[in-house]
Amino acid sequence: MELERLVESTALVQILARTRAGAMPCPDCGFLSEKVHSRYQRHLADMAMGDRRMEIVLSVRRLICGNTACQRRTFAEQVAGLTIRYGRRTPLLRSMLEKIAVALAGRAGARLACGLRAIVSRSTMLRLVMALPDPVVTTPRVLGVDDFALRRGHIYGTVLIDCETGAPLDLLPGRDAQPLADWLAEHPGVEIICRDRSGSYADGARTGAPDAAQVADRFHLWQNLGKAVERCVARHRDCLRTPEPEPPEQIPISPPSDPPEAELTGRFAERARRHHALVHDLIEQGHGMRGIARRLGWSRHTVQRYARAVTWQELVDGKWKGVRPSKLDPFKPHLHQRWDAGCTNAKQLHREITALGFHGSYSTVRDYLDEHHARVESALIAAPSPTVRQVTGWLTRHPESLTEDDKTGLKPILEHCPELRAAAGHIRLFGEMLTELRGHNLQTWIAAVRADDLPGLTSFAGGLEADLDAVTNGLTTRWNSGPVEGRVNHIKMIKRQMFGRAGLPLLRKRVLLTAAR
Repeated sequence: MELERLVESTALVQILARTRAGAMPCPDCGFLSEKVHSRYQRHLADMAMGDRRMEIVLSVRRLICGNTACQRRTFAEQVAGLTIRYGRRTPLLRSMLEKIAVALAGRAGARLACGLRAIVSRSTMLRLVMALPDPVVTTPRVLGVDDFALRRGHIYGTVLIDCETGAPLDLLPGRDAQPLADWLAEHPGVEIICRDRSGSYADGARTGAPDAAQVADRFHLWQNLGKAVERCVARHRDCLRTPEPEPPEQIPISPPSDPPEAELTGRFAERARRHHALVHDLIEQGHGMRGIARRLGWSRHTVQRYARAVTWQELVDGKWKGVRPSKLDPFKPHLHQRWDAGCTNAKQLHREITALGFHGSYSTVRDYLDEHHARVESALIAAPSPTVRQVTGWLTRHPESLTEDDKTGLKPILEHCPELRAAAGHIRLFGEMLTELRGHNLQTWIAAVRADDLPGLTSFAGGLEADLDAVTNGLTTRWNSGPVEGRVNHIKMIKRQMFGRAGLPLLRKRVLLTAAR
């Protein structure tokens, strides 16, 4: 290929070139020919140069096939690595657009490509994705199976992955047994199948790969147990109610006590004692606040704080700073007596204690009565009973993750209800069996649950017994559906990126190609 010239403008750079002379093989018969029939120009879009589009204008030959036995009379020559039949983009640009289309699909991919000065439509991006070949699928040794929602509650699909590598293998329509059985029949050699508790997947695996060992996922086992525990707790809802609170006794009025001697030791206490005595001595000598502040080099507010404290003990600890005698203290017994008698009018009570010698304001009486009323109301209101969901969470969470409040709320329930206490023991044993992979104890656990005949847990134990081999494998082997759940999360991300407007074929193509690249 020979370069002829370069044409530049503000938005476009054109490279004008032509092919060299030489023999080219016929695409049908392979006959080498260099007899030129004619020439024509091909316009190839290429990667942008800066913010300007790049275009290669290539003059190519149309050659005559000299093989009389060949049905093709003429053919156009191709430049290796640059042109393909009917192609209007260079392989480099096409590869970039394919990567963008796989990552972003239609509209978003077209917007990004236009920003890179490669003008394409959303339909072109979708065609590029769908034209890409599927990655080569090898039969996995450990297969993971799970469902995902195309339209939640209406349309579902099935995702298959290799649990050893985490790579997706295929996306099947629906979540029935037959598509899974057909796929397994087409890919013989699967040894282990990790699945959830779905009966359709169990039937499909049994039909398509009868020799494969099925493994029930531990997360789904614990999830099923949680639903069974919730039914059990709901049947014993009466055990969750808290007893009615007794009416509170009258709150006694006691003057603020002095802090204990242990709180009045240390350097800060000694300094407070000394500074308090110094400030009060200067006040007795007739000095003002500002004068004391200038004399001692303190701020005026610090001097005021020492001057307002009746005793130095009020300054030692923060918890004693606000404990001061109130003008209302001698009259609080009268206020309580009148409040219990039914008089709750603050103005009336203020007039009564004013006649008894109170010199404070109405707001002082009103604020104290509001505070007293709030204390009485809070004492009368019983704490709400824990809900079924709360108790279920306390029973199914690891004991070390429970807070002190959780333990305090759970303890009286278990003491009051022997059925829930027995259920808590079974839940603890199943959790240990699940985390420590002690599946050999499963039948003993099922027998113990059946003996106690607990609602919810008994039916859960019956379901385990119906799928005993898969559950036992799930509780003894290291395989689980964790990688499949991660892939389902990846599918959800791609679905949201496409705004839910694409069907299964495009979603399948993007999932498989995103993981392969």
